[in-house]
Order: sequence, then C-alpha cells, then structure tokens
Amino acid sequence: MARTVWITRHGNRQDFVDPTWSARAERPHDPDLSEDGIVQARELGRRLAGEHISHIIASPFLRTMHTAHHVAEALDLPIYLEHGLSEWINGEWFEAWPELLSAEERKTRFPAIDNGYRSCVMPVYPETGEEALKRSGEALRHLLDELEGDLLIVGHGASVIGTAWSLIAGRPEIIVHFCTLVKIVQKNGRWVMELKGDTSHLTNVEGDVKFC
Repeated sequence: MARTVWITRHGNRQDFVDPTWSARAERPHDPDLSEDGIVQARELGRRLAGEHISHIIASPFLRTMHTAHHVAEALDLPIYLEHGLSEWINGEWFEAWPELLSAEERKTRFPAIDNGYRSCVMPVYPETGEEALKRSGEALRHLLDELEGDLLIVGHGASVIGTAWSLIAGRPEIIVHFCTLVKIVQKNGRWVMELKGDTSHLTNVEGDVKFC
C-alpha cells in the first residue's frame, strides 16, 4: 500500500525573537514558540487538515510539542513523542542533556500527547551532526515499521533533513524554514520526494537551515 510521510520543522522560537529570554528562563535550552511561531503552527494545521494523516509524531522539545499541538487540534489526532526526532544534541550548544518538561507537565499543557508511547531511539550526549542525522533516520524507519498509514513528523532542522535523507537517496539539498513541509510518497516500493520545502501555507516565511 502506498504511504506518505510528511515532515515539518517547528515554528519560530521564543529565543530567536527575544535574545534576552535565555538569561532569565527556567529551561534556557528548551524555548517555546514565539507569537509568530504560534501563527505558523496554526497555518500548518489548517494546511494539513485535508490530508489523510494517521499519526503525528513529534520531538519532545517544547517548540515541537507546541507546533504539533496546533496540528493535532486541526486533525483531531493524538501526539506521540519520539526522542529520536530530537534537536541535534551538539556539545557546543548544550553543556549536558537539556532539561525538558516532565510527562505530567507536558500532558497538562498539551492534552493530545499520548504518554503511553515509548521512543524507538534515544540520542546520546554529545553527538556529531552525522550521528544526529543517522538516529533521526533510524527513528523514522522504526515508526514506519510500527505504525500504519500516513505519518507527520514534527522535528528540528537536523531531524527534518535526517528523516528525509533516510528515504531519499543522494542527500538532496533541503533548506528548511519554520513550519515548511516536506512530502515523501511511496510509489511502487520507491520513495519519491514531492515537496522539498513548501511554504505556500505560511504568511511569514523565515528561519533557513541548510545541513549538508
């Protein structure tokens, strides 16, 4: 049966809009969405409402959960949190494994999260860029084996690229904006990229990531 994998990056980050936020934040390595990031997430949800997505899987960072929350509201689906889709745990960015919301806190804030889901892959600290790409791709392959139907992956710049590259040979260039859409369709046993960074659903496009 033909399948579709949709892949998106989170919306704009609070610390990108307010550079002073990290200095006073309780969890400085886990920023939420900015106000315009929330708008982007809602626009993403409206864009995907007509698609036949069966499962939403997101990174456990706050900005990805919040983005997935707005999509889940539009699609009326639960959210699975997969650590294999996490941000690149770069030793230059993080002094240690970043502190994230507890299971109770995230369920209170985002009721669509299914706390019964268990991650397929866990990142290590620290990891190289290649390791981040590899574990993101590994996570997607596990998800495709375990879940039926079409998937939506909500990740970060590196995990968007890592999941896409795990299905498409040749490592095509992907420039990832906030809430951009990558669409990969399985046709006759072969994965084909139909969208490699669609932004037509967004009123505000920003946040380039180029990972190659």
